[in-house]
Amino acid sequence: MQQITAIVGRNGSGKTQYIEKLRKRLASDKVRYIAFSDSYGPNVDNQYYLQLRWNQHDIDHETPTVGDLLHRAYLLAGEDTPERQQLKSHLYGLFHMDEFLDKYIITLSSGELRKFQLTKTLFANPRLLIMENPFIGLDADTRNQLKNLLYLLAQKRDIEIMLVLAKTDDIPEFVTKIIEIAEDTTISEYTSPTEYFSHQSPIPPHVLSAEKQEAILTLPATNSNYLCQRVVEMHDVSICYGERTILRNLDWTILNGERWALSGQNGSGKSTLLSLICADNPQSYACDITLFDRPRGSGESIWDIKRHIGYVSPEMHRSYKRNLPAIRIVASGLMDSIGLYAVPNKQDYDKCRWWLDIFGIAHLAERPFLQLSSGEQRLVLLARAFVKDPQLLILDEPLHGLDLWNRRLAKDVIETFCQRKDKTLIMVTHYEEELPNIITHRFYLKKQL
Repeated sequence: MQQITAIVGRNGSGKTQYIEKLRKRLASDKVRYIAFSDSYGPNVDNQYYLQLRWNQHDIDHETPTVGDLLHRAYLLAGEDTPERQQLKSHLYGLFHMDEFLDKYIITLSSGELRKFQLTKTLFANPRLLIMENPFIGLDADTRNQLKNLLYLLAQKRDIEIMLVLAKTDDIPEFVTKIIEIAEDTTISEYTSPTEYFSHQSPIPPHVLSAEKQEAILTLPATNSNYLCQRVVEMHDVSICYGERTILRNLDWTILNGERWALSGQNGSGKSTLLSLICADNPQSYACDITLFDRPRGSGESIWDIKRHIGYVSPEMHRSYKRNLPAIRIVASGLMDSIGLYAVPNKQDYDKCRWWLDIFGIAHLAERPFLQLSSGEQRLVLLARAFVKDPQLLILDEPLHGLDLWNRRLAKDVIETFCQRKDKTLIMVTHYEEELPNIITHRFYLKKQL
């Protein structure tokens, strides 16, 4: 069996830099690397904007489909042998690829996109396969199946595997070596998960300080919130793209102060459903949707809707391509923009610094966003979601790429914030343990056949 190594460490400790140095040293076409950013979009998405996934009429229909891209990758990777055909069949079955081969890549969910990237990379028959956070964005069944696949690949094929993991509880039990990179760049090596975990201190039940918790709880109430009972109400909502049905005859009511966990398999329509609430989906105005007691299309603008909503999602992460200072990314949440087109005043910047401090990253305020680690970027986007003290928090897989400490910190902030009056939450995650302990309701979406 070939070696399977896990590279672990806190957010910002230098895991990605460690891998980059390794890749430069090896400089081989037999080394394949799937980066965290790949799960948010292909390298050719320069024209990507936040709503493009749902504005499919804006997509050039000469663009190749997922099936086209995978077929091309398969042919370029080598001779069409029975062994490679078996691998292709196994991957297509594992990831249920047939369900989205006819889609354009820009329309894939983050989980579907991760499956595409993994399949394409494994077609290349690498000798060294390096994957950054390969399990995030995947539902529980697919995560377990992927772990089994990696084990079989290392056992039966000549592939060495390196997993770069922010979530150390994602370390497969069969890894043969663990390399831990500390915040001072010290490197420690362990021979097994058992040895590694025996040297780790448990994460406390809460890591948000009592002072910060009290500061959140005593934030002054804003006067701009709607006084409403029904934050969201949907009746008989259906969403179709061509012959593909994403949502069918859906009813959902969310009352003020409720905290919902939204779940479902990859591709079941969770992000599409949230795009209707946020008015990012053009089909939302053709649906029977009431938001903050106001029927959709009754005269409100998209900005009227968004100013009461704090939002973070994989699609939003994909949209931030400009290398602005982190504090300006947070400030864009005050204007509901991707990027920052107005200059905030001192009071606004003070709010931004306050929320950066709540999430433990005040020292990164002036650091260019694209120079931050993926986990640090996610903390910045979380601060952006909270900065305007929203009435409705929509958190679509908000803890992607966070280490165990920062996951606990983010959960503490969510739990504390939602204890305040008139705060409503919708949260999506494929990890049950990521849900805050304040969840009051659950909604499970089934994939349409």
